[in-house]
Amino acid sequence: MEHANEASLLGEYVPLLGFALVFVLVFRRFGLGATLGYLVAGAIVGPQVLGLVGDAESKMGIAELGIALLLFLVGLELSPSRLWRMRRDIFGLGLLQVAICGLVIAGMVWLATGSSIGAALALGLPLALSSTAQVLPMLQSAGRLRTPLGERAFAILLFQDLSIVPLITIVAALSRNPQHQSSTPGWLLGVYTVLAIIGLILAGRYLLRPLFRLIGNLGEREMFIFAGLFTVIAAAAIMEALGLSAALGAFIAGVMLADSPYRHELEADVEPFRSILLGLFFLAVGMTLNLHAIAERPFFVVGMALALIAAKAAIIMGLGMVFGMPRRQAFALGVLLSQGGEFGFVLFAQAQSAMLIEGQAASIFGAIVTLSMATTPFLMMATKRLRTEPAPSAEGVEGPQHEGANAVVVGYGRFGQTVAQMLLSQDIPVTIIDTDVEMIQTANDFGMKVYYGDGLRIDMLRQAGAAEAELVLFCNDGDKIDTEFLEAVHHAFPKATVFVRAYDRRSVIKMKGAPVGGVVRELLESAVMMARQAMQAVGVDQMEIDRTEAEYRRRDSARLDVQRETGDLRAGSDGMVTHASRAAAIEIDLESSG
Repeated sequence: MEHANEASLLGEYVPLLGFALVFVLVFRRFGLGATLGYLVAGAIVGPQVLGLVGDAESKMGIAELGIALLLFLVGLELSPSRLWRMRRDIFGLGLLQVAICGLVIAGMVWLATGSSIGAALALGLPLALSSTAQVLPMLQSAGRLRTPLGERAFAILLFQDLSIVPLITIVAALSRNPQHQSSTPGWLLGVYTVLAIIGLILAGRYLLRPLFRLIGNLGEREMFIFAGLFTVIAAAAIMEALGLSAALGAFIAGVMLADSPYRHELEADVEPFRSILLGLFFLAVGMTLNLHAIAERPFFVVGMALALIAAKAAIIMGLGMVFGMPRRQAFALGVLLSQGGEFGFVLFAQAQSAMLIEGQAASIFGAIVTLSMATTPFLMMATKRLRTEPAPSAEGVEGPQHEGANAVVVGYGRFGQTVAQMLLSQDIPVTIIDTDVEMIQTANDFGMKVYYGDGLRIDMLRQAGAAEAELVLFCNDGDKIDTEFLEAVHHAFPKATVFVRAYDRRSVIKMKGAPVGGVVRELLESAVMMARQAMQAVGVDQMEIDRTEAEYRRRDSARLDVQRETGDLRAGSDGMVTHASRAAAIEIDLESSG
Protein backbone atom coordinates (compact mmCIF):
# COMPACT_ATOMS: atom_id res chain seq x y z
CA MET A 1 0.00 0.00 0.00
CA GLU A 2 2.84 2.36 0.92
CA HIS A 3 4.56 1.61 -2.40
CA ALA A 4 1.32 2.40 -4.24
CA ASN A 5 1.06 5.75 -2.45
CA GLU A 6 4.64 6.59 -3.42
CA ALA A 7 3.91 5.69 -7.05
CA SER A 8 0.76 7.82 -6.93
CA LEU A 9 2.76 10.75 -5.55
CA LEU A 10 5.38 10.44 -8.27
CA GLY A 11 2.65 10.08 -10.86
CA GLU A 12 1.15 13.39 -9.73
CA TYR A 13 4.40 15.32 -9.84
CA VAL A 14 5.34 14.18 -13.36
CA PRO A 15 2.47 16.07 -15.11
CA LEU A 16 2.67 18.93 -12.60
CA LEU A 17 6.35 19.63 -13.25
CA GLY A 18 6.05 18.80 -16.96
CA PHE A 19 3.27 21.34 -17.53
CA ALA A 20 5.14 23.86 -15.39
CA LEU A 21 8.27 23.46 -17.49
CA VAL A 22 6.39 23.97 -20.77
CA PHE A 23 4.28 26.93 -19.65
CA VAL A 24 7.11 28.76 -17.89
CA LEU A 25 9.32 28.44 -20.98
CA VAL A 26 6.51 29.69 -23.23
CA PHE A 27 5.53 32.58 -20.94
CA ARG A 28 9.15 33.64 -20.47
CA ARG A 29 9.65 33.50 -24.23
CA PHE A 30 6.86 36.05 -24.66
CA GLY A 31 8.08 38.19 -21.76
CA LEU A 32 5.14 37.39 -19.45
CA GLY A 33 7.23 36.09 -16.55
CA ALA A 34 7.50 32.74 -14.80
CA THR A 35 4.81 33.46 -12.19
CA LEU A 36 1.99 33.60 -14.71
CA GLY A 37 3.30 30.41 -16.35
CA TYR A 38 3.16 28.55 -13.03
CA LEU A 39 -0.38 29.83 -12.28
CA VAL A 40 -1.73 28.76 -15.68
CA ALA A 41 0.03 25.38 -15.51
CA GLY A 42 -1.43 24.75 -12.04
CA ALA A 43 -4.95 25.70 -13.18
CA ILE A 44 -4.77 23.35 -16.19
CA VAL A 45 -3.43 20.25 -14.41
CA GLY A 46 -5.58 20.87 -11.32
CA PRO A 47 -9.00 19.45 -10.48
CA GLN A 48 -10.86 22.26 -12.27
CA VAL A 49 -9.63 21.39 -15.81
CA LEU A 50 -7.70 18.17 -16.57
CA GLY A 51 -7.77 16.77 -13.04
CA LEU A 52 -4.32 15.19 -13.41
CA VAL A 53 -3.26 16.37 -9.95
CA GLY A 54 -5.38 16.74 -6.83
CA ASP A 55 -4.94 17.80 -3.21
CA ALA A 56 -3.58 21.28 -3.85
CA GLU A 57 -3.77 22.09 -0.12
CA SER A 58 -1.06 19.57 0.81
CA LYS A 59 1.22 20.92 -1.91
CA MET A 60 0.50 24.47 -0.77
CA GLY A 61 1.68 23.55 2.72
CA ILE A 62 5.05 22.34 1.42
CA ALA A 63 5.34 25.12 -1.13
CA GLU A 64 4.81 27.88 1.46
CA LEU A 65 8.31 27.01 2.60
CA GLY A 66 9.39 28.71 -0.65
CA ILE A 67 8.04 32.03 0.68
CA ALA A 68 9.99 31.49 3.91
CA LEU A 69 13.17 30.80 1.92
CA LEU A 70 12.55 33.92 -0.17
CA LEU A 71 12.24 36.09 2.94
CA PHE A 72 15.33 34.45 4.43
CA LEU A 73 17.37 35.39 1.34
CA VAL A 74 16.01 38.93 1.42
CA GLY A 75 16.94 39.11 5.12
CA LEU A 76 20.51 38.12 4.22
CA GLU A 77 20.66 41.21 2.00
CA LEU A 78 19.53 43.54 4.80
CA SER A 79 21.88 44.20 7.67
CA PRO A 80 20.25 45.46 10.90
CA SER A 81 21.74 48.93 10.27
CA ARG A 82 20.14 49.11 6.82
CA LEU A 83 16.85 47.89 8.22
CA TRP A 84 16.98 50.63 10.85
CA ARG A 85 17.59 53.18 8.10
CA MET A 86 14.37 51.96 6.41
CA ARG A 87 12.25 52.26 9.58
CA ARG A 88 10.35 55.34 8.31
CA ASP A 89 9.25 53.52 5.17
CA ILE A 90 8.41 50.30 7.03
CA PHE A 91 6.37 51.78 9.88
CA GLY A 92 5.21 54.92 8.09
CA LEU A 93 4.53 54.07 4.46
CA GLY A 94 3.79 50.41 5.26
CA LEU A 95 1.33 51.18 8.05
CA LEU A 96 -0.55 53.77 6.01
CA GLN A 97 -0.73 51.44 2.99
CA VAL A 98 -2.23 48.54 4.94
CA ALA A 99 -4.65 50.73 6.91
CA ILE A 100 -5.92 52.93 4.07
CA CYS A 101 -6.07 50.18 1.41
CA GLY A 102 -7.72 47.78 3.87
CA LEU A 103 -10.47 50.20 4.88
CA VAL A 104 -11.12 51.45 1.32
CA ILE A 105 -11.32 47.91 -0.09
CA ALA A 106 -13.52 46.78 2.84
CA GLY A 107 -15.87 49.63 1.94
CA MET A 108 -15.87 48.51 -1.71
CA VAL A 109 -16.71 44.93 -0.63
CA TRP A 110 -19.52 46.19 1.62
CA LEU A 111 -21.04 48.25 -1.22
CA ALA A 112 -20.61 45.48 -3.82
CA THR A 113 -21.92 42.56 -1.73
CA GLY A 114 -24.26 44.12 0.83
CA SER A 115 -22.65 41.93 3.48
CA SER A 116 -22.27 42.80 7.15
CA ILE A 117 -19.52 45.17 8.24
CA GLY A 118 -17.71 42.26 9.95
CA ALA A 119 -17.73 40.18 6.77
CA ALA A 120 -16.65 43.19 4.66
CA LEU A 121 -13.68 43.81 6.99
CA ALA A 122 -12.78 40.09 7.01
CA LEU A 123 -12.71 40.12 3.19
CA GLY A 124 -11.39 43.64 2.55
CA LEU A 125 -8.51 43.89 5.01
CA PRO A 126 -6.66 40.81 3.62
CA LEU A 127 -6.94 42.29 0.12
CA ALA A 128 -4.72 45.18 1.27
CA LEU A 129 -1.81 42.72 1.34
CA SER A 130 0.28 42.21 -1.79
CA SER A 131 2.15 39.15 -3.03
CA THR A 132 5.62 38.97 -1.51
CA ALA A 133 6.22 35.74 -3.44
CA GLN A 134 5.51 37.50 -6.74
CA VAL A 135 6.92 41.00 -6.23
CA LEU A 136 10.32 40.23 -4.69
CA PRO A 137 11.43 37.77 -7.42
CA MET A 138 10.38 40.35 -10.03
CA LEU A 139 12.54 42.98 -8.34
CA GLN A 140 15.45 40.56 -7.89
CA SER A 141 15.42 39.37 -11.51
CA ALA A 142 15.33 42.99 -12.72
CA GLY A 143 18.16 43.93 -10.34
CA ARG A 144 16.00 46.60 -8.70
CA LEU A 145 15.72 45.33 -5.12
CA ARG A 146 18.34 47.83 -3.88
CA THR A 147 16.94 50.79 -5.83
CA PRO A 148 14.69 53.41 -4.14
CA LEU A 149 11.66 51.73 -5.77
CA GLY A 150 12.77 48.27 -4.60
CA GLU A 151 13.44 49.42 -1.05
CA ARG A 152 10.04 51.14 -0.77
CA ALA A 153 8.27 48.08 -2.16
CA PHE A 154 10.15 45.83 0.26
CA ALA A 155 9.36 48.11 3.21
CA ILE A 156 5.64 47.86 2.45
CA LEU A 157 5.80 44.08 1.97
CA LEU A 158 7.68 43.67 5.26
CA PHE A 159 5.08 45.67 7.17
CA GLN A 160 2.37 43.61 5.51
CA ASP A 161 4.02 40.49 6.96
CA LEU A 162 4.11 42.17 10.37
CA SER A 163 0.44 43.09 10.03
CA ILE A 164 -0.62 39.44 9.85
CA VAL A 165 -0.83 39.39 13.68
CA PRO A 166 -3.17 42.39 14.06
CA LEU A 167 -5.30 41.22 11.12
CA ILE A 168 -5.72 37.79 12.72
CA THR A 169 -6.60 39.60 15.95
CA ILE A 170 -9.28 41.67 14.19
CA VAL A 171 -10.82 38.54 12.63
CA ALA A 172 -10.78 36.81 16.03
CA ALA A 173 -12.44 39.84 17.67
CA LEU A 174 -15.21 39.81 15.02
CA SER A 175 -15.67 36.03 15.28
CA ARG A 176 -19.17 34.57 15.60
CA ASN A 177 -17.82 31.12 16.40
CA PRO A 178 -18.33 30.29 20.11
CA GLN A 179 -15.25 28.05 20.09
CA HIS A 180 -13.07 31.06 19.28
CA GLN A 181 -13.98 32.86 22.50
CA SER A 182 -11.35 30.83 24.31
CA SER A 183 -8.63 31.34 21.66
CA THR A 184 -5.49 33.37 22.22
CA PRO A 185 -6.32 37.09 22.67
CA GLY A 186 -4.75 39.60 20.31
CA TRP A 187 -2.62 41.39 22.93
CA LEU A 188 -1.05 38.05 23.83
CA LEU A 189 -0.26 37.37 20.17
CA GLY A 190 1.52 40.73 20.12
CA VAL A 191 3.57 39.75 23.17
CA TYR A 192 4.39 36.41 21.52
CA THR A 193 5.59 38.28 18.43
CA VAL A 194 7.97 40.52 20.37
CA LEU A 195 9.30 37.60 22.45
CA ALA A 196 9.75 35.43 19.35
CA ILE A 197 11.68 38.17 17.54
CA ILE A 198 13.94 38.73 20.58
CA GLY A 199 14.45 34.96 20.88
CA LEU A 200 15.42 34.64 17.20
CA ILE A 201 17.86 37.56 17.49
CA LEU A 202 19.56 35.95 20.50
CA ALA A 203 19.61 32.54 18.79
CA GLY A 204 21.17 34.07 15.69
CA ARG A 205 23.96 35.70 17.67
CA TYR A 206 24.76 32.99 20.22
CA LEU A 207 23.76 29.75 18.44
CA LEU A 208 23.69 30.16 14.66
CA ARG A 209 26.94 32.07 14.18
CA PRO A 210 29.02 29.62 16.27
CA LEU A 211 27.29 26.74 14.43
CA PHE A 212 28.22 28.12 11.00
CA ARG A 213 31.75 28.89 12.20
CA LEU A 214 32.12 25.24 13.24
CA ILE A 215 30.79 23.98 9.90
CA GLY A 216 33.06 26.42 8.05
CA ASN A 217 36.10 25.07 9.88
CA LEU A 218 35.09 21.51 9.00
CA GLY A 219 34.78 22.45 5.32
CA GLU A 220 31.68 20.28 4.78
CA ARG A 221 29.64 21.88 1.95
CA GLU A 222 26.58 19.65 2.38
CA MET A 223 26.45 20.54 6.09
CA PHE A 224 26.22 24.20 5.13
CA ILE A 225 23.15 23.42 3.00
CA PHE A 226 21.67 21.32 5.79
CA ALA A 227 22.28 24.02 8.40
CA GLY A 228 20.87 26.74 6.14
CA LEU A 229 17.63 24.86 5.53
CA PHE A 230 17.41 23.97 9.25
CA THR A 231 17.74 27.67 10.15
CA VAL A 232 14.93 28.71 7.83
CA ILE A 233 12.56 25.89 8.77
CA ALA A 234 13.20 26.21 12.50
CA ALA A 235 12.64 29.98 12.54
CA ALA A 236 9.48 29.62 10.41
CA ALA A 237 8.18 26.75 12.56
CA ILE A 238 8.64 28.71 15.80
CA MET A 239 6.61 31.62 14.46
CA GLU A 240 3.95 29.35 12.98
CA ALA A 241 3.59 27.47 16.28
CA LEU A 242 2.79 30.81 17.94
CA GLY A 243 0.15 31.55 15.30
CA LEU A 244 2.36 34.18 13.63
CA SER A 245 3.83 34.68 10.15
CA ALA A 246 6.27 31.86 9.33
CA ALA A 247 7.84 34.01 6.61
CA LEU A 248 8.56 36.75 9.15
CA GLY A 249 10.53 34.28 11.28
CA ALA A 250 12.64 33.24 8.29
CA PHE A 251 13.25 36.89 7.43
CA ILE A 252 14.51 37.70 10.95
CA ALA A 253 16.85 34.69 10.81
CA GLY A 254 18.25 36.06 7.55
CA VAL A 255 18.77 39.55 8.99
CA MET A 256 20.65 38.07 11.94
CA LEU A 257 23.11 36.41 9.55
CA ALA A 258 23.38 39.36 7.12
CA ASP A 259 26.59 40.63 8.72
CA SER A 260 28.16 37.20 9.10
CA PRO A 261 31.01 36.01 6.83
CA TYR A 262 28.83 33.05 5.75
CA ARG A 263 26.13 35.18 4.04
CA HIS A 264 27.23 34.51 0.44
CA GLU A 265 27.69 30.79 1.05
CA LEU A 266 24.17 30.57 2.52
CA GLU A 267 22.71 32.54 -0.40
CA ALA A 268 24.26 30.18 -2.92
CA ASP A 269 23.12 27.07 -1.02
CA VAL A 270 19.51 28.11 -0.32
CA GLU A 271 18.69 29.84 -3.63
CA PRO A 272 17.95 26.64 -5.67
CA PHE A 273 15.49 25.39 -3.03
CA ARG A 274 13.81 28.80 -2.96
CA SER A 275 13.31 28.81 -6.72
CA ILE A 276 11.85 25.29 -6.81
CA LEU A 277 9.50 25.70 -3.84
CA LEU A 278 8.32 29.14 -4.93
CA GLY A 279 7.45 27.68 -8.33
CA LEU A 280 5.55 24.88 -6.56
CA PHE A 281 3.71 27.50 -4.49
CA PHE A 282 2.37 29.24 -7.60
CA LEU A 283 1.46 25.89 -9.12
CA ALA A 284 -0.58 25.14 -6.00
CA VAL A 285 -2.23 28.59 -6.17
CA GLY A 286 -3.21 27.87 -9.76
CA MET A 287 -4.63 24.48 -8.73
CA THR A 288 -6.78 26.07 -6.01
CA LEU A 289 -8.25 28.60 -8.41
CA ASN A 290 -12.00 27.97 -8.31
CA LEU A 291 -12.92 28.22 -11.99
CA HIS A 292 -16.52 27.19 -11.28
CA ALA A 293 -16.95 30.16 -8.94
CA ILE A 294 -15.57 32.44 -11.64
CA ALA A 295 -17.87 30.85 -14.24
CA GLU A 296 -20.89 31.36 -11.99
CA ARG A 297 -20.15 35.05 -11.32
CA PRO A 298 -17.62 36.09 -13.97
CA PHE A 299 -18.53 39.78 -14.04
CA PHE A 300 -18.30 40.11 -10.26
CA VAL A 301 -14.93 38.33 -10.05
CA VAL A 302 -13.35 40.23 -12.96
CA GLY A 303 -14.91 43.54 -11.93
CA MET A 304 -13.83 43.15 -8.30
CA ALA A 305 -10.30 42.17 -9.36
CA LEU A 306 -10.04 45.26 -11.57
CA ALA A 307 -11.46 47.47 -8.79
CA LEU A 308 -8.94 46.00 -6.34
CA ILE A 309 -6.03 46.68 -8.70
CA ALA A 310 -7.17 50.22 -9.51
CA ALA A 311 -7.81 51.15 -5.86
CA LYS A 312 -4.51 49.78 -4.55
CA ALA A 313 -2.49 51.26 -7.41
CA ALA A 314 -4.04 54.72 -6.89
CA ILE A 315 -3.67 54.69 -3.08
CA ILE A 316 -0.09 53.38 -3.11
CA MET A 317 0.90 55.87 -5.82
CA GLY A 318 -0.55 58.72 -3.74
CA LEU A 319 1.25 57.54 -0.60
CA GLY A 320 4.51 57.16 -2.53
CA MET A 321 4.29 60.77 -3.70
CA VAL A 322 3.51 61.94 -0.15
CA PHE A 323 6.71 60.16 0.94
CA GLY A 324 8.76 62.05 -1.64
CA MET A 325 8.85 59.63 -4.58
CA PRO A 326 8.82 61.07 -8.13
CA ARG A 327 5.48 60.68 -9.86
CA ARG A 328 6.56 57.95 -12.29
CA GLN A 329 8.37 56.01 -9.59
CA ALA A 330 5.32 56.23 -7.31
CA PHE A 331 3.14 54.99 -10.18
CA ALA A 332 5.51 52.05 -10.68
CA LEU A 333 5.23 51.24 -6.96
CA GLY A 334 1.43 51.31 -7.18
CA VAL A 335 1.31 48.98 -10.20
CA LEU A 336 3.89 46.62 -8.69
CA LEU A 337 1.90 46.17 -5.45
CA SER A 338 -1.61 46.35 -6.93
CA GLN A 339 -2.38 42.62 -6.68
CA GLY A 340 -3.76 40.61 -3.78
CA GLY A 341 -1.35 38.40 -1.86
CA GLU A 342 -0.86 34.80 -0.80
CA PHE A 343 -1.62 35.63 2.85
CA GLY A 344 -5.14 36.54 1.74
CA PHE A 345 -5.86 32.80 1.42
CA VAL A 346 -4.77 32.29 5.04
CA LEU A 347 -6.94 35.14 6.34
CA PHE A 348 -9.97 34.06 4.28
CA ALA A 349 -9.69 30.62 5.91
CA GLN A 350 -9.53 32.32 9.34
CA ALA A 351 -12.64 34.37 8.50
CA GLN A 352 -14.49 31.24 7.34
CA SER A 353 -13.51 29.47 10.56
CA ALA A 354 -14.76 32.49 12.52
CA MET A 355 -18.16 32.16 10.75
CA LEU A 356 -17.82 35.64 9.26
CA ILE A 357 -18.00 34.41 5.64
CA GLU A 358 -19.18 31.25 3.89
CA GLY A 359 -17.02 28.84 1.94
CA GLN A 360 -18.32 30.13 -1.40
CA ALA A 361 -17.28 33.69 -0.53
CA ALA A 362 -13.80 32.46 0.42
CA SER A 363 -13.55 30.67 -2.97
CA ILE A 364 -14.74 33.70 -4.94
CA PHE A 365 -12.39 36.12 -3.21
CA GLY A 366 -9.58 33.61 -3.49
CA ALA A 367 -10.22 33.64 -7.23
CA ILE A 368 -10.13 37.47 -7.17
CA VAL A 369 -6.71 37.38 -5.47
CA THR A 370 -5.37 34.84 -7.98
CA LEU A 371 -6.73 36.79 -10.95
CA SER A 372 -5.17 40.01 -9.64
CA MET A 373 -1.82 38.22 -9.26
CA ALA A 374 -2.07 36.95 -12.83
CA THR A 375 -2.54 40.50 -14.16
CA THR A 376 0.66 41.93 -12.64
CA PRO A 377 3.09 40.80 -15.40
CA PHE A 378 0.71 42.19 -18.06
CA LEU A 379 0.31 45.48 -16.19
CA MET A 380 4.08 45.87 -15.77
CA MET A 381 4.52 45.35 -19.52
CA ALA A 382 1.61 47.61 -20.50
CA THR A 383 2.71 50.50 -18.28
CA LYS A 384 6.43 50.37 -19.05
CA ARG A 385 6.45 53.66 -20.95
CA LEU A 386 4.40 55.37 -18.25
CA ARG A 387 6.68 54.07 -15.49
CA THR A 388 10.00 54.85 -17.20
CA GLU A 389 11.45 58.32 -16.97
CA PRO A 390 11.74 59.82 -20.48
CA ALA A 391 15.24 60.23 -21.82
CA PRO A 392 16.53 63.76 -21.27
CA SER A 393 15.78 65.99 -24.25
CA ALA A 394 18.67 67.22 -26.37
CA GLU A 395 16.80 70.51 -26.81
CA GLY A 396 18.95 73.38 -25.60
CA VAL A 397 22.11 71.22 -25.47
CA GLU A 398 24.95 72.72 -27.52
CA GLY A 399 26.18 70.95 -30.62
CA PRO A 400 29.94 70.63 -31.24
CA GLN A 401 31.88 73.81 -31.99
CA HIS A 402 35.37 74.29 -33.40
CA GLU A 403 37.36 76.20 -30.78
CA GLY A 404 40.88 75.45 -32.03
CA ALA A 405 41.19 72.20 -30.06
CA ASN A 406 44.15 69.98 -30.83
CA ALA A 407 42.24 66.76 -29.95
CA VAL A 408 38.68 65.59 -30.53
CA VAL A 409 37.46 62.99 -28.00
CA VAL A 410 34.37 61.03 -29.01
CA GLY A 411 32.57 59.59 -25.98
CA TYR A 412 32.85 60.85 -22.41
CA GLY A 413 32.05 57.69 -20.47
CA ARG A 414 34.34 56.06 -17.91
CA PHE A 415 36.99 55.50 -20.64
CA GLY A 416 36.79 58.88 -22.33
CA GLN A 417 36.87 60.77 -19.04
CA THR A 418 40.34 59.43 -18.22
CA VAL A 419 41.69 60.11 -21.73
CA ALA A 420 40.30 63.67 -21.86
CA GLN A 421 41.46 64.63 -18.36
CA MET A 422 45.01 63.33 -18.94
CA LEU A 423 45.27 65.29 -22.20
CA LEU A 424 43.97 68.43 -20.49
CA SER A 425 46.54 67.98 -17.71
CA GLN A 426 49.22 68.46 -20.41
CA ASP A 427 47.44 71.62 -21.67
CA ILE A 428 46.36 69.89 -24.87
CA PRO A 429 43.10 71.62 -25.96
CA VAL A 430 40.29 69.05 -26.19
CA THR A 431 36.81 69.11 -27.75
CA ILE A 432 34.57 66.38 -26.33
CA ILE A 433 31.34 65.14 -27.95
CA ASP A 434 28.81 62.57 -26.76
CA THR A 435 25.15 61.61 -27.32
CA ASP A 436 24.20 60.98 -23.67
CA VAL A 437 22.32 64.13 -22.64
CA GLU A 438 22.14 63.23 -18.96
CA MET A 439 25.89 62.60 -18.84
CA ILE A 440 26.57 65.87 -20.67
CA GLN A 441 24.55 67.78 -18.09
CA THR A 442 26.36 66.00 -15.23
CA ALA A 443 29.76 66.73 -16.80
CA ASN A 444 28.82 70.41 -17.15
CA ASP A 445 27.96 70.48 -13.42
CA PHE A 446 31.58 69.42 -12.75
CA GLY A 447 32.96 72.15 -15.01
CA MET A 448 33.70 69.91 -18.01
CA LYS A 449 32.42 71.16 -21.38
CA VAL A 450 30.92 68.29 -23.39
CA TYR A 451 29.04 68.94 -26.65
CA TYR A 452 26.09 66.98 -27.95
CA GLY A 453 26.69 65.11 -31.21
CA ASP A 454 27.16 61.74 -32.89
CA GLY A 455 30.92 61.34 -33.20
CA LEU A 456 30.51 58.53 -35.75
CA ARG A 457 29.33 61.06 -38.35
CA ILE A 458 32.00 62.73 -40.49
CA ASP A 459 30.10 66.03 -40.66
CA MET A 460 29.82 66.14 -36.87
CA LEU A 461 33.56 65.48 -36.48
CA ARG A 462 34.28 68.27 -38.97
CA GLN A 463 32.01 70.61 -36.99
CA ALA A 464 34.00 69.70 -33.84
CA GLY A 465 37.26 70.76 -35.53
CA ALA A 466 38.71 67.40 -36.57
CA ALA A 467 40.05 68.88 -39.83
CA GLU A 468 42.56 71.02 -37.88
CA ALA A 469 43.10 68.66 -34.93
CA GLU A 470 46.19 66.49 -34.53
CA LEU A 471 44.29 63.78 -32.62
CA VAL A 472 40.90 62.09 -33.00
CA LEU A 473 40.20 59.61 -30.22
CA PHE A 474 37.20 57.30 -30.39
CA CYS A 475 36.50 56.43 -26.72
CA ASN A 476 32.84 55.44 -27.18
CA ASP A 477 31.23 52.16 -26.06
CA GLY A 478 30.26 49.32 -28.35
CA ASP A 479 31.54 47.62 -31.45
CA LYS A 480 30.46 49.95 -34.28
CA ILE A 481 33.86 51.01 -35.66
CA ASP A 482 35.44 49.06 -38.52
CA THR A 483 38.15 49.52 -41.14
CA GLU A 484 35.82 51.12 -43.69
CA PHE A 485 34.74 53.83 -41.25
CA LEU A 486 38.31 54.53 -40.13
CA GLU A 487 39.46 54.87 -43.75
CA ALA A 488 36.70 57.45 -44.29
CA VAL A 489 37.87 59.36 -41.19
CA HIS A 490 41.49 59.28 -42.40
CA HIS A 491 40.47 60.48 -45.85
CA ALA A 492 38.45 63.36 -44.38
CA PHE A 493 41.04 64.37 -41.77
CA PRO A 494 44.50 63.29 -43.01
CA LYS A 495 46.33 65.52 -40.49
CA ALA A 496 44.85 63.73 -37.47
CA THR A 497 46.26 60.61 -35.83
CA VAL A 498 43.35 58.34 -34.93
CA PHE A 499 43.15 56.21 -31.80
CA VAL A 500 40.33 53.73 -31.14
CA ARG A 501 38.93 52.05 -28.05
CA ALA A 502 38.17 48.43 -29.01
CA TYR A 503 35.58 46.32 -27.23
CA ASP A 504 37.48 43.02 -27.55
CA ARG A 505 39.72 40.96 -29.86
CA ARG A 506 36.94 40.68 -32.43
CA SER A 507 36.79 44.47 -32.62
CA VAL A 508 40.55 44.64 -33.18
CA ILE A 509 40.29 42.04 -35.97
CA LYS A 510 37.52 44.11 -37.63
CA MET A 511 39.97 47.03 -37.85
CA LYS A 512 42.61 45.05 -39.75
CA GLY A 513 44.67 47.36 -41.95
CA ALA A 514 42.92 50.50 -40.69
CA PRO A 515 44.95 53.75 -40.81
CA VAL A 516 45.14 54.30 -37.05
CA GLY A 517 47.82 55.33 -34.60
CA GLY A 518 46.69 52.83 -32.01
CA VAL A 519 43.91 50.46 -30.94
CA VAL A 520 43.41 49.85 -27.22
CA ARG A 521 41.33 46.95 -25.95
CA GLU A 522 39.25 48.51 -23.20
CA LEU A 523 39.92 45.91 -20.46
CA LEU A 524 43.43 44.75 -21.30
CA GLU A 525 45.41 47.20 -19.17
CA SER A 526 43.14 46.95 -16.13
CA ALA A 527 43.25 43.13 -16.35
CA VAL A 528 47.05 43.16 -16.52
CA MET A 529 47.14 45.52 -13.53
CA MET A 530 44.91 43.21 -11.47
CA ALA A 531 47.05 40.17 -12.36
CA ARG A 532 50.19 42.07 -11.25
CA GLN A 533 48.56 43.00 -7.94
CA ALA A 534 47.39 39.40 -7.42
CA MET A 535 50.88 37.99 -8.04
CA GLN A 536 52.34 40.58 -5.68
CA ALA A 537 49.83 39.59 -2.98
CA VAL A 538 51.00 35.94 -3.04
CA GLY A 539 54.70 36.89 -2.85
CA VAL A 540 55.89 36.63 -6.46
CA ASP A 541 59.19 38.50 -6.97
CA GLN A 542 58.87 41.93 -8.70
CA MET A 543 61.31 40.99 -11.48
CA GLU A 544 59.35 37.79 -12.09
CA ILE A 545 56.10 39.78 -12.25
CA ASP A 546 57.65 42.10 -14.89
CA ARG A 547 58.92 39.09 -16.86
CA THR A 548 55.49 37.42 -16.71
CA GLU A 549 53.78 40.58 -17.97
CA ALA A 550 56.26 40.99 -20.81
CA GLU A 551 55.87 37.33 -21.81
CA TYR A 552 52.07 37.57 -21.74
CA ARG A 553 52.10 40.73 -23.87
CA ARG A 554 54.49 39.09 -26.37
CA ARG A 555 52.27 36.00 -26.69
CA ASP A 556 49.10 38.07 -26.88
CA SER A 557 50.50 40.39 -29.54
CA ALA A 558 51.76 37.47 -31.66
CA ARG A 559 48.41 35.72 -31.39
CA LEU A 560 46.55 38.92 -32.33
CA ASP A 561 48.77 39.37 -35.41
CA VAL A 562 47.88 35.85 -36.60
CA GLN A 563 44.18 36.47 -35.94
CA ARG A 564 44.29 39.71 -37.93
CA GLU A 565 45.94 37.95 -40.86
CA THR A 566 43.54 35.01 -40.94
CA GLY A 567 40.38 36.64 -39.53
CA ASP A 568 39.99 33.51 -37.40
CA LEU A 569 39.53 33.99 -33.65
CA ARG A 570 40.88 30.48 -32.97
CA ALA A 571 44.12 31.10 -34.84
CA GLY A 572 47.23 31.21 -32.69
CA SER A 573 45.50 29.52 -29.77
CA ASP A 574 48.65 27.47 -29.18
CA GLY A 575 50.17 30.72 -27.90
CA MET A 576 47.68 30.94 -25.05
CA VAL A 577 48.73 30.09 -21.51
CA THR A 578 46.38 27.30 -20.40
CA HIS A 579 46.30 24.54 -17.80
CA ALA A 580 47.36 22.08 -20.47
CA SER A 581 50.27 24.23 -21.75
CA ARG A 582 51.56 24.79 -18.20
CA ALA A 583 51.41 21.04 -17.47
CA ALA A 584 53.37 20.33 -20.65
CA ALA A 585 55.97 22.99 -19.76
CA ILE A 586 56.40 21.54 -16.26
CA GLU A 587 56.84 18.05 -17.72
CA ILE A 588 59.54 19.33 -20.12
CA ASP A 589 61.34 21.07 -17.23
CA LEU A 590 61.30 17.87 -15.20
CA GLU A 591 62.69 15.83 -18.11
CA SER A 592 65.49 18.33 -18.78
CA SER A 593 66.44 18.49 -15.10
CA GLY A 594 66.46 14.69 -14.93
